[in-house]
This record gives sequence, structure tokens and C-alpha cells, in this order.
Amino acid sequence: MGTTSQNNGAASSEGNKEQTNTKLKWWQLSLLGVAFTIGTGFFLGSGLAIQIGGPGVLICFLLAAVGTYLVFDVLAQMTSLDPLEGSFRSYAKKAFGRWAGFSSGWVYWSSELLIMGSQLTALSLFSKLWFPNVPMWLLAIVYAILGLFIVWLGTKGFERFESMFAMIKVSAIIMFIALAACALMGWLHVGQVQAIPNEVENYFPHGAMGLWASLLFAFYAFGGIEIMGIMAMRLQEPRQAPRAGKMMLVLLTVVYFISLVFAMILVSWKKFNGDQSPFLLALKRFDIPYVPDLFNATLIIAGFSTMTASLFAIIKMLVILAKDGDAPHFITIVKLKRPVMAIVLTAAGMALSIIFSLLMPGKVYEYITTAAGLMLLYNWMFILITSGRLLKLTTFGKIKRYAGLLILLGAVSGSVFHSLSRPGFFISLGFVTVIGGLTLYMNSKWRLNSVGTNSTGSIIGALSPKHQVNGFKSKIKSKANK
Repeated sequence: MGTTSQNNGAASSEGNKEQTNTKLKWWQLSLLGVAFTIGTGFFLGSGLAIQIGGPGVLICFLLAAVGTYLVFDVLAQMTSLDPLEGSFRSYAKKAFGRWAGFSSGWVYWSSELLIMGSQLTALSLFSKLWFPNVPMWLLAIVYAILGLFIVWLGTKGFERFESMFAMIKVSAIIMFIALAACALMGWLHVGQVQAIPNEVENYFPHGAMGLWASLLFAFYAFGGIEIMGIMAMRLQEPRQAPRAGKMMLVLLTVVYFISLVFAMILVSWKKFNGDQSPFLLALKRFDIPYVPDLFNATLIIAGFSTMTASLFAIIKMLVILAKDGDAPHFITIVKLKRPVMAIVLTAAGMALSIIFSLLMPGKVYEYITTAAGLMLLYNWMFILITSGRLLKLTTFGKIKRYAGLLILLGAVSGSVFHSLSRPGFFISLGFVTVIGGLTLYMNSKWRLNSVGTNSTGSIIGALSPKHQVNGFKSKIKSKANK
């Protein structure tokens, strides 16, 4: 057993060389953050948010941006003080013990795997515009294989592709803003545009409840910052993680806000839904050949980019769980400098997710992926809770932390007040209950094992959470003294 562990350790070390040889600059992480974030959650989900909340949903996007910043701010602080592989999952383990790391990691892995199924389905739907006779399952398989290929290229290849995707996505949004501005100035003929509402009631046609329910879907446009947290440990200067996050979120918020305003001026918000991008609807008003096709290509790139980023992140998370003994050890096997077993298992999970998304009735699978999105927000809340245990927050820092928790609670609780998201809320509770039950079972096994061993190295995370928290805070003191 000792020889096997040593070989696996050597292979893992060899597989990680690529990650340690090249470090990221802060602006590169910002660019990657844009790539991880802009996807179908914005290009499609924004239409659903507007349908539920009306034009006033812009407030929800601003609130979601603030909530996202507050989560990433504490995650970046923890990363800058003590960069750890596994990011939020590893900090949860430090703060509360092995049960927290186990549950956080598996909640994240399962939610992202389910979301990838819906992303692949969306990609297949977009591609139907050009390939109407090709079966959706075949298109989904093609995108899944391409995503696995990019992940197989390794961290460096993944970062290059994602940086390129980020530039394409931002350029597409800027192109839309430029075309809309030209139309409003009369340089392009689009016919009559929507008047700016002059009464408050027109901004909130469904009242406070509609706005509350739409907050969840506004958050979907910012999903991906937890992946940025995983990548932050590769910064040349970990202390620049907050700077990278601020720049990324400022850029996203500005382009999101302006583009949504223009979309609602060009097309009545009442025509928006979750089945077609509001930007594609707006672009159809322009008498410019191939522009809708060009934007459809951007939708495909956006969805593929976020799907690949999620794939990369959950493979890393699976390997980290296995290294810590929270998943079967064979997952750590490395061949050709790649975690082949983690990739194979994730590919199998993707295959099942594709099958479910194509065979289940549309609404049922939508409910499941909504539940998966809610589970991501549960992880974000746990990041804020963890920061209160590990960081020495100032009074203002504590206020920000509680504000972030309130905004996230608002998004989660708002899902109960709309028929589209309500079933997903209860399904998410079911998933969390199952993972919680599994955590309790594993926790009892860890306690039995800890009683029967005297070796400090035989049990991962043998130190109590109190000792680990004290160790983390001692690092804060030593860095502050430097």
C-alpha cells in the first residue's frame, strides 16, 4: 500500500508541474473570470428574469452584482492569505472540519454536473438553427467531446481557450451595444422603439413579489466566481485576487446593465422569455445580413465556454476530494500527466446528464437544473459563513458579510414565490438532504477510524477545526507583521 501511495503521489506531483510552472497575472485572472461567467445564464436567463420582474429587474442585476462581489471579496481574502487547492471547499474544511469540506465539495460537484446537462441541451438547441436535421443528442455529444478535449489539453491550454472565448463574448456584447446606440441615434432604421416609462408602476408590473422572484435568475448571470476562486491560487501575487475580482465584476456589471437597457428599448420586455435570447430578438430588428447568425455563434461560444469551465472545475474538485479521502482513492490515478479516472467518471456523469435532459419532460429537467443553481448559491452562503470563522473582519467587513448573506437569502427565498422556480427550491432541499445524510454517515465512520488509530498522518484533517482556524489566523498575523 505504501508503494502505491508513493507512486500515485509522484504521478500527481508530475501532473501538477504544468500548474506550478506558469503563474497568472491579475488581469489574466479577470479575463478568465469573464469567460467563466458570461454564458447562457446571461444571454438566455436575463430574458426569463425580465419576464418575471419587468423592466425593474435591472435593480436585481445590480443587487446580484453586489452580492457576487461580497462573496468573491471574502473568498479572495482567504486566497490571498493562504492559497489552498480546492478553494472554498478547503476553507470550509479548515473552518468547521472534515464534514464541511466533504459536503461543500459534493454539493458543488453534483450541482455543476446537472447544470452541464442543461448547458449541453441549450448548445444543441442553438445549433439547430444551422443543423436542423441533426439529432440533439448527437450535437450534445459533439460539444461534450470538444469540452473534454480542451480539459485534456491541461491548465495552460484551457486558459488560452477561455481567454479567447472571453474576448469573443465581450466583443459580441459591445457590438450589440454599438448597434443599438446607432439605431437610437437614427443611423440604423429599426422602426419604432419603446418609450422610457414615466411611472414607477410601469417598471414593476408584477409588484415586489415579481422582483423578489426574479433575483434568483439575475444571480445566474454571475455564476462562475467560485471557479475563479479555484483558479486564484495560480496568481503570481495571491494578494491581487481581490483586484482581479473587482475589475471583472465592474466590467460585467457595466456591460450587463447597458446591454439590457438597450434590449428593452428596442423590443418590448413583454416579448422576452426563457426560450430565446432577448439580444437575438432585438438584433432581428436590424436589416443587416448575418448579424443574427453571428450572435447565435456567440451564444454557442458563451454556452460552450461556461460548460468547459464547469467541467474543468468539477474534475479538479473530484481529484481534491479523492486526495483528501472524501472520494474513492483510485480517482487520483494520473496517466499521461492527466487525472484520467476523474475525467472518465465526469464524462460518464455528463453522459447521464445528457440522457436525462433529452428524455425527461422539459419542465421536469428545468426544475432540476434550477435546483442545481440554488445549490450553487448555498455554497456561496457557506463561503460567507466560513469567512466569519477564518478571517479577522473589521466592523465594516462584518456588515458586508451579513449584507451578502441577506442578498443571497433573498434570492433563495424568492424562488418560492414563482411557479417556475418553486419546484426547483424543494428539489434542491432534497439534494442537500441526501448529501447531508451521506455526510452524517461518513462522519460517524471518520470518528470510529480516529479512535482506532494513533497515526497523525493516517487520517486527513485529523486536527480539530479549532486548531486549523488558529493556524489560519496565525498566518494572517505573520503576513500582517511582514
